[in-house]
Amino acid sequence: MPLSHHDQVTLLKDILSNHQTDCCGSVAECEQLERLIKSLMVNNQVDQNVKSILQEVYHYSQTGAQTADLDGHITAHQENLSQWVDDIGQFS
Repeated sequence: MPLSHHDQVTLLKDILSNHQTDCCGSVAECEQLERLIKSLMVNNQVDQNVKSILQEVYHYSQTGAQTADLDGHITAHQENLSQWVDDIGQFS
């Protein structure tokens, strides 16, 4: 059974919050973010403001999945992670 767009947004926010709180993550989480974002970007129910944030998060997850220092990448984006979670929460 596929996740609703609301469930996808919740999962997206959970992963970003975990990265922000724990200052670490996995390549699998970055890949999950990419899949969630691809699905949300084609969904007409998703607010256009969220889609612009999703593009930033997609770039973050792509870079994170390819970096040799994922924890450093996450730490460097602490402010962005917090802002993205807040912004997505406002529009979803």
